[in-house]
Amino acid sequence: MAIKSPTPAFALIDCNSFYASCERVFRPDLSHTPIVVLSNNDGCVIARSADAKPHIKMGEPYYQIRDKLRQHGIVPFSSNYALYGDMSQRVMSVIESMVPALEVYSIDEAFAELTGMTEPLEPLGRRIRAQVLRSTGIPVGVGIAGTKTLAKLANHGAKKWQAQLGGVLDVRAPHRREKLLKACDVSEVWGIGRKMTAHLAGMDIRTAWQLSQADPWMLRKHFSVVIEKTARELAGTPCLELDEPDVPKQEICCSRMFGQRLLTLPPIKEAVATYMMRASEKLRAQQSLCKKIQVSIRTGMFNPEEAKYANGVVIDLPYPTDDVRLLTKMAVDALDQLFRPGFRYSKAEVLLLNLCQRGEYTGDLFAESQPAEATKVMTVLDQINQRWGRGTLRAASVPTNPEWGMRREMMSRSYTTRLDQLWTVGRI
Repeated sequence: MAIKSPTPAFALIDCNSFYASCERVFRPDLSHTPIVVLSNNDGCVIARSADAKPHIKMGEPYYQIRDKLRQHGIVPFSSNYALYGDMSQRVMSVIESMVPALEVYSIDEAFAELTGMTEPLEPLGRRIRAQVLRSTGIPVGVGIAGTKTLAKLANHGAKKWQAQLGGVLDVRAPHRREKLLKACDVSEVWGIGRKMTAHLAGMDIRTAWQLSQADPWMLRKHFSVVIEKTARELAGTPCLELDEPDVPKQEICCSRMFGQRLLTLPPIKEAVATYMMRASEKLRAQQSLCKKIQVSIRTGMFNPEEAKYANGVVIDLPYPTDDVRLLTKMAVDALDQLFRPGFRYSKAEVLLLNLCQRGEYTGDLFAESQPAEATKVMTVLDQINQRWGRGTLRAASVPTNPEWGMRREMMSRSYTTRLDQLWTVGRI
């Protein structure tokens, strides 16, 4: 007798207004105050709390909305990516401990595999939501369905009707799925952008329900297999599985705009050394070695009154390496041939190329290789920085508070990643 396989079940757990929620965890006095978070150099709005959304649009330049923020009592924060990344890891660790398998989709959301779990799934979703809030202070929404696309849409519904649903929506039952699909515009479906929404509207497909009922083969013929799979998933047929853990990257880039225009070479060298420090951390984290690097610098490209210049160079390394000392020296030395006086430089970039895992490359018999001592030094470097915080041990050419650093005048403290900025509680 054939054994019936378990019915597929997925959950999409998504943090509510994640960047703003991270700020509120350590500022409970702002729990009922609207918040926006700004991009690098305090450029434009990249995140908004729910109560800020009616007043501020995503992407609005900060310099244009300062008066509006004051008018509505909205508090702006500079982006604090170290805090957000650490809080994300904490959230994902809590979720991972409660589900059989997890696919971290982005910094603030993850798909969970729930197929075959014996306990009722909606109460499980509520337990996940409560445990994440209790352990991290971050509110999340949970959407549960038989496919990943439906789970994503269910999560959208869980947030949209949070007052009625309590932040959890299970649409595995056909009548619940139909009700959700009829209530959602097709533009709210995962992967359906503006152009596709317009194309589908031309075919009189305006709701998620209409898309789920459309002929999949017709959709494939007119659009792509991706839209076909989306429609099948909305109809309840699983086409997407949990992704495997990411394979090691083949390139690693670190690029930043300077907080101010730079006219001389020494601060640019400091910036490149700083970026190489971060890139090499990522390189060692995925246990790769680098065979080539590319270094480039440029001026601002949009001010018609500024002279424009951009240049870069690719450098072959003497052997595959993850040694930040060698990588930094080669990158910084390359700036001597790239720099041209008389320009106002706005950005530098380092790119690690031709990456390979240890043991994957074969040099000739007499080829030089990274010394064992260098590998030991890098191991100790990473262990110290992991224990005591990034930048505790660093190259001498990397400054702590450079004048050229990103403008982040409203950045919160690094509450979870720096010992000298731990959250403190005093007596009233």
